[in-house]
Amino acid sequence: MDSHYGLPLTRLLPFYTKLSPGDRFIATLLGLLVIGTSLAGLIALQRSFLVTVPAKGGSLTEGIVGSPRFVNPLLALTDADRDLTALTYAGLMGTDGEGNLVPVLAERYRVSEDGQEYTFSLREDAKFSDGTPVTAEDVVFTVEKAQDPALRSPELANWANIRAEALDARTVVFTLPKPYAPFLVDTTLGILPADKWRNVPVDEFSFSPLMTNPIGAGPFKVARVSRDKDGSVTGYELRASDTYVLGRPYLDVIYVKFYDDVTKLADAYERKSIQSAYGIPVKDALRSPYSRVFGAFFNSDENPVFARLEVREALSLAIDRNRIVTEVLGGYATPLTGPVPPGSGVEAYELPEGDGVELAIEILEDEGWTRNEETGGWENEDESLSLPQVTLKTSNVPELKAIAASIETDWERLGVPTEVALYEPGDLAATVIRPRAYEALLFGMVIGRDRDLFAFWDSGERSDPGLNIAAYANRTVDLLLERIREEQDPEVARKDLAKVSKLIASDYPAAFTHAPDFLYAIPNSVRGVRLPQIASPSDRFATVSTWYRNTEEVWPIFAGK
Repeated sequence: MDSHYGLPLTRLLPFYTKLSPGDRFIATLLGLLVIGTSLAGLIALQRSFLVTVPAKGGSLTEGIVGSPRFVNPLLALTDADRDLTALTYAGLMGTDGEGNLVPVLAERYRVSEDGQEYTFSLREDAKFSDGTPVTAEDVVFTVEKAQDPALRSPELANWANIRAEALDARTVVFTLPKPYAPFLVDTTLGILPADKWRNVPVDEFSFSPLMTNPIGAGPFKVARVSRDKDGSVTGYELRASDTYVLGRPYLDVIYVKFYDDVTKLADAYERKSIQSAYGIPVKDALRSPYSRVFGAFFNSDENPVFARLEVREALSLAIDRNRIVTEVLGGYATPLTGPVPPGSGVEAYELPEGDGVELAIEILEDEGWTRNEETGGWENEDESLSLPQVTLKTSNVPELKAIAASIETDWERLGVPTEVALYEPGDLAATVIRPRAYEALLFGMVIGRDRDLFAFWDSGERSDPGLNIAAYANRTVDLLLERIREEQDPEVARKDLAKVSKLIASDYPAAFTHAPDFLYAIPNSVRGVRLPQIASPSDRFATVSTWYRNTEEVWPIFAGK
């Protein structure tokens, strides 16, 4: 017996034509409804199997304080220089969104057993933005230029005494004078195209057109440079590079605009002249720990009373770090009691419970200190010591000035009269820090991505140009700092760093106060943004090639393509 299901249209047509006009209308509607429902079902079924992935397209307008002068990895000095360099150049290694080092121009690398030889193999498809291949010769040329004292590159210290040799077009070997595990961080240095720079004399490097119109192997390339009537750079148009070795960025264009100061930058953001900027306290801004540590550093050479542990400990305990973070810094910081910034994998020291000033008084009294009834100052008659006053020196910038005032309030509550002396940043470095002319210095240490504390705390770095501004000396810490530099196992190095942190914190060479947050205002419509721990503001562009505004739906088999 025939079934009506599956009858061909030719056999149904006679029945349809015999229907009355009204029935025919109803049948037509029912047929259309069945077809529509079937199509909707098929579409829904298909969509249930599709996945949403980033798609190419869209732009971003970024605001930056300052104006670029040296868009070059060897000479970049300002944040504007470094930002544009990060967008247009690439190194053998780079950083991912978690702050891990990952190969970029390099396909792979290996380290010799003695930790002194690093061999890198370049990717076959690594190219500069003009389409020319990146070779080992380019890498060697870049390193040798960094090592040229006549160029006065800020990278010189990182590359001094390191031999770079090209074994073939795609293989380069670095030989270190001694093991140095953080060396991989140095290989994030952007690579220059040797054929473009080789014939530029060192004394003409800074005047080359390539300084403002760079040719690098980064995710973006320069399409246009805007200038005002005086010739000053006011903006850049950066286009996605089709030759970027990790894949063309999703964003088509990044427009960069430059402003004289933070106030003008914030105003431009409010007026929506720009869409993204760092360093302005905007609601819903992305936050990441800054790799910086601030504190009041003590100098016992200038004031012998700071040689006493209980005095340093009392002054540290008296500081209300929570007030500094909440009232002075608007909540955009993390209180600290040790030398390692948050995000470094080292457990932070907890703040003491209770009134810090009362705890500080107990510390002093337990060690034989008493208050002079006439002067109100602290004295230790057994040791013939007194703590009549402290002068705290720092930079005359609003943030540090406000923090210094907060510390002054706490120390005076403790009974230690405090005078805050302010210096312009350049004068502070030249007349205070370098000659170590301070008894207490409110200052910030910039800890690099390598988390190498050697320059700040090794006893051999106590004199200028060393950065051990607390004149700290601890033999155990010295040995650990050396061992961390040589340790290839990250977990072992992290454990040693934790030991260093604990030892330094318990010695109170400084009253550590806080680590600031890095704030990056960027639209929610820009997705894929991941901020690692920030050592330099340009680190915010670590994953810029994967930022996206557009999406599309594809079958899972195509999702990874």
